[in-house]
Amino acid sequence: MVAPVNVDAKGILNPRVAEKKFNLTRHLPSPDLAYFVEWYWIIHWDLRGQEAYTQEILPYPSVNFAVEESLSGIFGVVTGKFTRQLAGKGRAIAAKFKPGGFYPFAQSAVSTFTNRVTPTSKVFGNRGDLLEQTILSTEDDVDALAHMETFLREQLPECDHNIAIVNEIIDCIIADRTITRVDELVTHIDLNKRGLQRLFNQYVGVSPKWVIQRYRLQDAADQLIKDQATDCTDMALRLGYFDLAHFIKDFKMIVGLSPAEYARRATPSI
Repeated sequence: MVAPVNVDAKGILNPRVAEKKFNLTRHLPSPDLAYFVEWYWIIHWDLRGQEAYTQEILPYPSVNFAVEESLSGIFGVVTGKFTRQLAGKGRAIAAKFKPGGFYPFAQSAVSTFTNRVTPTSKVFGNRGDLLEQTILSTEDDVDALAHMETFLREQLPECDHNIAIVNEIIDCIIADRTITRVDELVTHIDLNKRGLQRLFNQYVGVSPKWVIQRYRLQDAADQLIKDQATDCTDMALRLGYFDLAHFIKDFKMIVGLSPAEYARRATPSI
Protein backbone atom coordinates (compact mmCIF):
# COMPACT_ATOMS: atom_id res chain seq x y z
CA MET A 1 0.00 0.00 0.00
CA VAL A 2 1.15 3.53 -0.82
CA ALA A 3 4.22 2.46 -2.78
CA PRO A 4 6.89 5.08 -3.56
CA VAL A 5 7.20 6.11 -7.19
CA ASN A 6 9.91 7.85 -9.19
CA VAL A 7 8.59 10.86 -11.10
CA ASP A 8 10.63 13.39 -13.06
CA ALA A 9 11.00 16.94 -11.80
CA LYS A 10 8.91 18.58 -14.52
CA GLY A 11 6.99 21.52 -13.16
CA ILE A 12 9.50 22.24 -10.38
CA LEU A 13 11.45 25.30 -11.44
CA ASN A 14 15.16 25.36 -10.61
CA PRO A 15 15.11 21.67 -9.61
CA ARG A 16 18.86 21.45 -8.94
CA VAL A 17 18.58 24.19 -6.34
CA ALA A 18 15.31 22.80 -4.95
CA GLU A 19 16.75 19.38 -4.18
CA LYS A 20 19.18 21.01 -1.76
CA LYS A 21 16.40 22.79 0.11
CA PHE A 22 13.77 20.11 0.67
CA ASN A 23 13.11 16.40 0.28
CA LEU A 24 10.19 15.41 -1.94
CA THR A 25 8.81 11.88 -2.22
CA ARG A 26 5.79 10.65 -4.14
CA HIS A 27 3.72 7.54 -3.42
CA LEU A 28 1.23 5.61 -5.50
CA PRO A 29 -2.31 5.23 -4.16
CA SER A 30 -3.93 1.90 -3.36
CA PRO A 31 -5.70 0.32 -6.38
CA ASP A 32 -9.21 1.23 -5.19
CA LEU A 33 -8.24 4.92 -5.09
CA ALA A 34 -6.10 5.03 -8.22
CA TYR A 35 -9.03 6.03 -10.46
CA PHE A 36 -9.20 9.37 -8.64
CA VAL A 37 -5.74 9.94 -7.12
CA GLU A 38 -2.57 10.17 -9.21
CA TRP A 39 -0.16 10.08 -6.30
CA TYR A 40 0.52 11.38 -2.82
CA TRP A 41 3.44 13.67 -2.19
CA ILE A 42 5.34 14.48 0.99
CA ILE A 43 7.77 17.35 1.45
CA HIS A 44 10.14 17.71 4.39
CA TRP A 45 12.36 20.72 4.91
CA ASP A 46 14.72 21.89 7.61
CA LEU A 47 16.04 25.39 6.97
CA ARG A 48 16.66 26.32 10.57
CA GLY A 49 19.59 28.72 10.69
CA GLN A 50 19.19 29.47 6.98
CA GLU A 51 17.35 32.09 4.99
CA ALA A 52 13.82 31.28 3.92
CA TYR A 53 13.66 29.63 0.50
CA THR A 54 11.10 30.43 -2.20
CA GLN A 55 10.16 27.57 -4.49
CA GLU A 56 8.39 28.21 -7.79
CA ILE A 57 6.31 25.63 -9.65
CA LEU A 58 4.51 25.36 -12.97
CA PRO A 59 1.50 23.39 -11.68
CA TYR A 60 -0.18 20.49 -13.42
CA PRO A 61 -3.92 20.60 -14.22
CA SER A 62 -4.69 18.86 -10.94
CA VAL A 63 -6.31 19.67 -7.62
CA ASN A 64 -4.23 18.96 -4.49
CA PHE A 65 -5.57 18.23 -1.03
CA ALA A 66 -2.72 19.26 1.26
CA VAL A 67 -2.22 19.08 5.01
CA GLU A 68 0.37 21.33 6.59
CA GLU A 69 0.58 23.26 9.82
CA SER A 70 -1.44 26.49 9.34
CA LEU A 71 -1.68 25.95 5.57
CA SER A 72 -4.02 23.03 4.88
CA GLY A 73 -6.74 23.07 2.26
CA ILE A 74 -7.94 22.21 -1.22
CA PHE A 75 -5.51 23.79 -3.67
CA GLY A 76 -7.12 24.41 -7.03
CA VAL A 77 -5.16 24.64 -10.26
CA VAL A 78 -2.98 27.76 -10.36
CA THR A 79 -3.08 29.26 -13.83
CA GLY A 80 0.14 31.21 -13.38
CA LYS A 81 3.24 30.27 -11.43
CA PHE A 82 2.77 28.82 -7.95
CA THR A 83 5.14 30.28 -5.36
CA ARG A 84 5.72 28.86 -1.90
CA GLN A 85 8.11 30.11 0.76
CA LEU A 86 9.69 27.54 3.05
CA ALA A 87 11.18 28.56 6.40
CA GLY A 88 12.23 26.80 9.59
CA LYS A 89 11.32 23.13 9.74
CA GLY A 90 8.15 21.56 8.40
CA ARG A 91 6.27 18.90 6.49
CA ALA A 92 3.43 18.89 4.00
CA ILE A 93 1.45 15.81 2.96
CA ALA A 94 -0.97 15.88 0.04
CA ALA A 95 -3.09 13.89 -2.36
CA LYS A 96 -2.65 14.98 -5.97
CA PHE A 97 -5.86 14.09 -7.78
CA LYS A 98 -5.84 13.05 -11.40
CA PRO A 99 -7.13 15.71 -13.77
CA GLY A 100 -10.90 15.50 -13.27
CA GLY A 101 -10.50 13.19 -10.29
CA PHE A 102 -11.55 15.74 -7.69
CA TYR A 103 -14.90 16.57 -9.28
CA PRO A 104 -16.82 13.53 -7.92
CA PHE A 105 -15.76 14.47 -4.38
CA ALA A 106 -16.71 18.15 -4.75
CA GLN A 107 -19.76 17.72 -6.98
CA SER A 108 -19.30 21.26 -8.28
CA ALA A 109 -17.39 22.73 -11.20
CA VAL A 110 -13.67 22.42 -10.53
CA SER A 111 -13.19 25.86 -12.11
CA THR A 112 -14.66 27.32 -8.88
CA PHE A 113 -11.52 26.10 -7.08
CA THR A 114 -9.07 27.51 -9.63
CA ASN A 115 -6.50 29.99 -8.31
CA ARG A 116 -7.65 29.63 -4.72
CA VAL A 117 -7.15 27.61 -1.57
CA THR A 118 -10.45 26.34 -0.18
CA PRO A 119 -10.74 25.26 3.47
CA THR A 120 -11.05 21.50 3.72
CA SER A 121 -14.27 21.81 5.71
CA LYS A 122 -15.97 23.54 2.75
CA VAL A 123 -15.78 20.25 0.85
CA PHE A 124 -15.57 17.55 3.50
CA GLY A 125 -17.19 19.25 6.51
CA ASN A 126 -15.97 18.51 10.04
CA ARG A 127 -14.48 15.22 8.85
CA GLY A 128 -11.91 17.18 6.87
CA ASP A 129 -10.90 19.20 9.92
CA LEU A 130 -10.55 16.01 11.98
CA LEU A 131 -8.33 14.48 9.30
CA GLU A 132 -6.07 17.53 9.34
CA GLN A 133 -5.69 17.28 13.12
CA THR A 134 -4.97 13.55 12.90
CA ILE A 135 -2.31 13.90 10.20
CA LEU A 136 -0.65 16.86 11.90
CA SER A 137 -0.36 14.85 15.11
CA THR A 138 1.04 11.78 13.29
CA GLU A 139 4.82 11.93 12.98
CA ASP A 140 5.33 8.80 10.90
CA ASP A 141 4.82 9.46 7.18
CA VAL A 142 3.51 5.98 6.42
CA ASP A 143 0.90 6.25 9.15
CA ALA A 144 -0.07 9.75 7.97
CA LEU A 145 -0.60 8.50 4.42
CA ALA A 146 -2.67 5.61 5.77
CA HIS A 147 -4.95 8.15 7.48
CA MET A 148 -5.25 10.08 4.21
CA GLU A 149 -6.15 6.92 2.30
CA THR A 150 -8.68 5.79 4.88
CA PHE A 151 -10.33 9.20 4.77
CA LEU A 152 -10.57 9.28 0.96
CA ARG A 153 -11.85 5.72 0.93
CA GLU A 154 -14.63 6.68 3.35
CA GLN A 155 -15.69 9.52 1.02
CA LEU A 156 -15.17 7.46 -2.14
CA PRO A 157 -17.69 8.37 -4.87
CA GLU A 158 -18.73 6.17 -7.77
CA CYS A 159 -16.38 6.08 -10.73
CA ASP A 160 -17.25 8.82 -13.21
CA HIS A 161 -16.47 7.86 -16.81
CA ASN A 162 -15.67 11.50 -17.63
CA ILE A 163 -12.48 11.21 -15.56
CA ALA A 164 -11.23 8.55 -17.95
CA ILE A 165 -12.18 10.70 -20.92
CA VAL A 166 -10.35 13.72 -19.50
CA ASN A 167 -7.20 11.70 -18.85
CA GLU A 168 -7.25 10.10 -22.28
CA ILE A 169 -7.37 13.60 -23.77
CA ILE A 170 -4.51 14.82 -21.56
CA ASP A 171 -2.47 11.70 -22.33
CA CYS A 172 -2.96 12.56 -26.00
CA ILE A 173 -1.65 16.10 -25.38
CA ILE A 174 1.39 14.75 -23.53
CA ALA A 175 2.20 12.04 -26.05
CA ASP A 176 1.73 14.03 -29.26
CA ARG A 177 4.02 17.06 -29.19
CA THR A 178 2.59 18.21 -32.54
CA ILE A 179 -0.65 19.20 -30.79
CA THR A 180 -0.15 22.87 -30.00
CA ARG A 181 -3.68 24.23 -30.52
CA VAL A 182 -7.17 23.19 -29.45
CA ASP A 183 -8.32 22.82 -33.06
CA GLU A 184 -5.59 20.23 -33.56
CA LEU A 185 -6.60 18.41 -30.40
CA VAL A 186 -10.23 18.17 -31.49
CA THR A 187 -9.22 16.17 -34.57
CA HIS A 188 -7.84 13.45 -32.26
CA ILE A 189 -10.84 13.04 -29.98
CA ASP A 190 -14.58 12.35 -30.02
CA LEU A 191 -15.72 15.80 -28.87
CA ASN A 192 -16.31 19.09 -30.60
CA LYS A 193 -14.53 22.22 -29.41
CA ARG A 194 -17.41 23.54 -27.30
CA GLY A 195 -18.03 20.17 -25.66
CA LEU A 196 -14.33 19.87 -24.86
CA GLN A 197 -14.29 23.30 -23.24
CA ARG A 198 -17.36 22.52 -21.13
CA LEU A 199 -15.85 19.23 -19.99
CA PHE A 200 -12.60 20.88 -18.91
CA ASN A 201 -14.39 23.72 -17.12
CA GLN A 202 -16.45 21.22 -15.13
CA TYR A 203 -13.82 18.58 -14.41
CA VAL A 204 -10.35 20.14 -14.78
CA GLY A 205 -10.82 23.78 -13.83
CA VAL A 206 -8.83 25.24 -16.71
CA SER A 207 -9.26 25.37 -20.48
CA PRO A 208 -7.84 22.84 -22.96
CA LYS A 209 -5.72 25.68 -24.40
CA TRP A 210 -4.17 26.26 -20.96
CA VAL A 211 -3.40 22.55 -20.54
CA ILE A 212 -1.65 22.38 -23.92
CA GLN A 213 0.41 25.50 -23.21
CA ARG A 214 1.30 24.40 -19.68
CA TYR A 215 2.67 21.01 -20.74
CA ARG A 216 4.66 22.67 -23.53
CA LEU A 217 6.13 25.24 -21.12
CA GLN A 218 7.01 22.44 -18.70
CA ASP A 219 8.75 20.66 -21.59
CA ALA A 220 10.67 23.83 -22.40
CA ALA A 221 11.79 24.47 -18.82
CA ASP A 222 12.85 20.83 -18.44
CA GLN A 223 14.85 20.88 -21.67
CA LEU A 224 16.60 24.13 -20.74
CA ILE A 225 17.76 22.56 -17.47
CA LYS A 226 19.03 19.41 -19.16
CA ASP A 227 20.81 21.20 -21.99
CA GLN A 228 21.75 24.88 -21.80
CA ALA A 229 22.88 24.68 -25.42
CA THR A 230 19.32 24.00 -26.57
CA ASP A 231 18.43 25.92 -29.73
CA CYS A 232 15.54 28.10 -28.50
CA THR A 233 14.38 28.91 -32.02
CA ASP A 234 14.02 25.23 -32.82
CA MET A 235 12.33 24.65 -29.45
CA ALA A 236 9.84 27.44 -30.10
CA LEU A 237 8.85 25.93 -33.43
CA ARG A 238 8.46 22.46 -31.92
CA LEU A 239 6.21 23.91 -29.23
CA GLY A 240 3.93 25.44 -31.85
CA TYR A 241 5.08 29.05 -31.77
CA PHE A 242 5.35 31.02 -34.99
CA ASP A 243 8.62 32.61 -33.94
CA LEU A 244 11.11 32.85 -31.10
CA ALA A 245 9.82 36.23 -29.88
CA HIS A 246 6.36 34.85 -29.04
CA PHE A 247 7.86 31.88 -27.21
CA ILE A 248 10.17 34.11 -25.14
CA LYS A 249 7.25 36.42 -24.31
CA ASP A 250 5.05 33.54 -23.06
CA PHE A 251 7.89 31.88 -21.15
CA LYS A 252 8.87 35.15 -19.46
CA MET A 253 5.25 36.01 -18.65
CA ILE A 254 4.79 32.75 -16.69
CA VAL A 255 8.28 31.93 -15.41
CA GLY A 256 9.41 35.51 -14.88
CA LEU A 257 12.67 35.06 -16.78
CA SER A 258 13.64 34.64 -20.40
CA PRO A 259 14.55 31.07 -21.41
CA ALA A 260 18.24 31.96 -21.46
CA GLU A 261 18.11 33.65 -18.04
CA TYR A 262 16.20 30.72 -16.56
CA ALA A 263 18.75 28.20 -17.85
CA ARG A 264 21.65 30.20 -16.38
CA ARG A 265 20.05 30.77 -12.95
CA ALA A 266 18.74 27.23 -12.61
CA THR A 267 22.15 25.67 -13.20
CA PRO A 268 24.43 26.31 -10.21
CA SER A 269 28.07 26.89 -11.03
CA ILE A 270 30.36 24.04 -10.09
